[in-house]
Amino acid sequence: MQENGRDILEVTEVSGSNMQTDVISTTVDAPLPTQQSRRELFANKLSSWYVDFKNALSVYIPVHLAFFAISCLAVLFTVGDFSTQAKPLYTLWQSWDRWDTDFYISIPLHGYNVKYSTAFFPLYSILIRAAMVLIHSPFVAGLLISDLACLGALIVLYRLVREDFDTERAWRAILYLSLFPTAFFLAAAYNEALFLFLSLLSFYQMRHGCWWLAGLFGFLAGLTRLAGIFLLIPFCYEYLQQHQFKLRNIRCNVLSGLLIPMGVGIFSLYCYMQFGDLLAFSHAQQRWSRQLEVPWYGIVRSFYSITHNSGYLSFQSLRNVLDLIPVLLFLALAILSFVGPWRFPRRLLSYGLYAAILYFFFLLSPVTNLYPLVSLPRFMLELFPGFIILADVGKNRMFHMTYLMLAGTGLFFLLMQFLTGHWIV
Repeated sequence: MQENGRDILEVTEVSGSNMQTDVISTTVDAPLPTQQSRRELFANKLSSWYVDFKNALSVYIPVHLAFFAISCLAVLFTVGDFSTQAKPLYTLWQSWDRWDTDFYISIPLHGYNVKYSTAFFPLYSILIRAAMVLIHSPFVAGLLISDLACLGALIVLYRLVREDFDTERAWRAILYLSLFPTAFFLAAAYNEALFLFLSLLSFYQMRHGCWWLAGLFGFLAGLTRLAGIFLLIPFCYEYLQQHQFKLRNIRCNVLSGLLIPMGVGIFSLYCYMQFGDLLAFSHAQQRWSRQLEVPWYGIVRSFYSITHNSGYLSFQSLRNVLDLIPVLLFLALAILSFVGPWRFPRRLLSYGLYAAILYFFFLLSPVTNLYPLVSLPRFMLELFPGFIILADVGKNRMFHMTYLMLAGTGLFFLLMQFLTGHWIV
């Protein structure tokens, strides 16, 4: 290979059944790429990204067509049988205007005029405000931003998995993500799709050793959600690993990692200037009865809520079951990231580290009422390494079909509930 005007030799060491590939840089001078070769490299890379775009589109379009069909069918749940009433066409997109969407479209219009609105980080609302130059409706602008970010996330996830693993696993990963029961939030006017897109871009740049770009996208992710700050964990691991864990190999570009927490830091400074509270976004969680607890509190409390009520087929029990199953699934996936036949190899340990730290962060602030894990199934969408593990398990045909059937059923049901105004947040 050739890199930065130097020849790169790949040396393979074989010991028993283990094979390890080391990349050794030699001092043999090599000609720098010409302008024509640079154009060819750029054209090849562009062509490669286009192929990834088409593969992502093969999942994105059918799933979004299904969302459209479900939006149409949901009307039957809002009119009586044999009714002559006809809903206006704008019902198809206005039915997506639910719950937290009000905050995301209020901030671009009125700013942070109340302290508890700081629970919603600013970048998504800033983009909505910018899009309103062309699109008058902040809600429609929010939908468009989410849908574009969702497509971008699928493209980057596909490419990331294809480069680090293989094409088949990459396709299953984006399919499993797109059919996850709460995946419709990636198309709703929520900031989930934007955060996932930016965190994947940051992770992709880390894997390629583009540290300043990784820091920049991490900074933007931190302006989108507080969870963005945890991209610093895989950044540090990737940097140290790619520099052989030797201090003498560290360069000044390690400072690019400081960009990642700066996103949260800037918003924190704004909160202080606006409300006199550096952690206003954290204190605002009390409005939704969230508070700091030990990681297992929410899971234990959810089991208690299922078993200690009027019956298993009650609203309380079934809603807790719907919240608990995805949380337990991703607990298993976080464990499988480190142990067992599907674990990440050491060179890719940053995937597992990111999934584990983000998972336990989400568990630290449950809701202190009868529904302690509310919203966590939506947060699981951000744990993209879990879908990579799922995609590996999905090589088993029985598991693959079972996941598609169960996840698709859950996705249809929860989206129908969401569109008809039921409590799905």
